[in-house]
Amino acid sequence: MSDGKRIGLYPGTFDPITLGHLDIIERSAGLVDHLIIGVSNNPAKNPLFDLDERIKMVERETAFLADKKGIAVEVRSFNSLLMTFVEEIGASVILRGLRAVSDFEYEFQMTAMNYQLNPNVETVFLMADPSLQAIASRLVKEIAIYDGEIEKFVTPTIRDDVLTKLGKK
Repeated sequence: MSDGKRIGLYPGTFDPITLGHLDIIERSAGLVDHLIIGVSNNPAKNPLFDLDERIKMVERETAFLADKKGIAVEVRSFNSLLMTFVEEIGASVILRGLRAVSDFEYEFQMTAMNYQLNPNVETVFLMADPSLQAIASRLVKEIAIYDGEIEKFVTPTIRDDVLTKLGKK
């Protein structure tokens, strides 16, 4: 797929995709010629949504980038080591969002390990928008489980998806 274009990968579980994810996706898309959103199939995380559901949600929520902004975005699943997937898709950069210092510590270690696996792939960190820094998919699900309102953290369609999945709609 590498025809001189800079391919970037934004990996995650996206269970569910949040406004924070969408902020990083939109900003990442402006840094590369082609952005691949890699939806991880990590059953150890006990996702609320299955892989196909998460892929469909991410595709639906990011369609505006291609439709309104003409940005090349693709959603793909992966069930492998991140660096294996990066090499498979021909990406030269991994894009990651940071919310807090604790994110940085984890990401710093992952970046060092990934560099050992392939020093030709750069990792670029984007700070989350300050208004979105507290958002985490795990917390969105917990709030919804206990009947809290999640509309500040996800799009209206994702809110409906979460409430439907939890049997609350």
